[in-house]
Amino acid sequence: MNNRILELLEQQQGEGYLSGELLSQELRISRTAIWKQIKKLESAGYQIEASRRLGYRLVGRPSKLTPQSLALKLQEMNVSMISGIRLFDEVDSTQNIAHRLAEDGAPEGTLVIAEQQTNGRGRMGRKWVSPAGKGIWMSFVLRPGMPIHFAPQLTLLTAVALCRALRAAAQPLDIGIKWPNDLLIGGKKISGILLESTAEEERLRYVIAGVGISVNLTADDYPPELLDIATSLRIQLGKPLDRSEIIAGFFAQFQQLYAIYQREGFSPIQMLWEALSVTLHKPTRLFIDGAETIATPIGLSEQGALLARKDDGTVVPLFSAEQLLPAGDNRS
Repeated sequence: MNNRILELLEQQQGEGYLSGELLSQELRISRTAIWKQIKKLESAGYQIEASRRLGYRLVGRPSKLTPQSLALKLQEMNVSMISGIRLFDEVDSTQNIAHRLAEDGAPEGTLVIAEQQTNGRGRMGRKWVSPAGKGIWMSFVLRPGMPIHFAPQLTLLTAVALCRALRAAAQPLDIGIKWPNDLLIGGKKISGILLESTAEEERLRYVIAGVGISVNLTADDYPPELLDIATSLRIQLGKPLDRSEIIAGFFAQFQQLYAIYQREGFSPIQMLWEALSVTLHKPTRLFIDGAETIATPIGLSEQGALLARKDDGTVVPLFSAEQLLPAGDNRS
């Protein structure tokens, strides 16, 4: 059904709108059913302009990623860390696929990308809005071979690489990092990072780094309740961006920082993270040891914990984002 509607819209393209009545007669279904099928096409990344008086017209098609175009962009930016690319039209979660590949022995740098996720997830199992053809939904395999307690540092490294890449791709947007794994513009989330690790004898066997970036989503792609807290690069810039360039830019930054990290340790990453943070030096409501308190985040520890100074001068390390209470939280 969707294919037939798309075929009719494409035939009409350049000649104006195709009325809902004509579509209904051609397909022998109700106008309500036509509207539902149009919504399915939009969720697949097609841009369809609707007019109550005139009907529908096709104004844009989804911009699909291809392994060839992505490999070319990676080569142009001298990215050598990617050992293989697995690109899917639709998956439940790129994290799940990357985990299975890693268990089967996939090498470091194996990259999984999907045009759409039906069950994309963030931290604590939270769902992630990931419509077709509009964002970057990817996971990649790391095999750092280090003690498990270093895993949080890799999350912070990934955040720095992503923030630097997005700032370069989406100038002049002021993009910052909210500890530990979100990127924000003006307080609204544009990207999330999820690192999941598997260890053996206290050492990391592998790490799956998941990155979701809201690149070309429009306001219509978000549930109404998320519009106050989430946004996209397209909404903020007023124009779409090339997803292949953003992916390649991110891995160029990650490759450089990962090499520095393996050579010099966490200290250089720590300084970069603190310079890009939107969390530091602002009095914040915290939930520590079962009680709420006010403290000011002042930096990172060597382990990657967020250090917060309480009113009495004591400094406490925070290891979970759930310890930072959002505005309006009535927890006591």
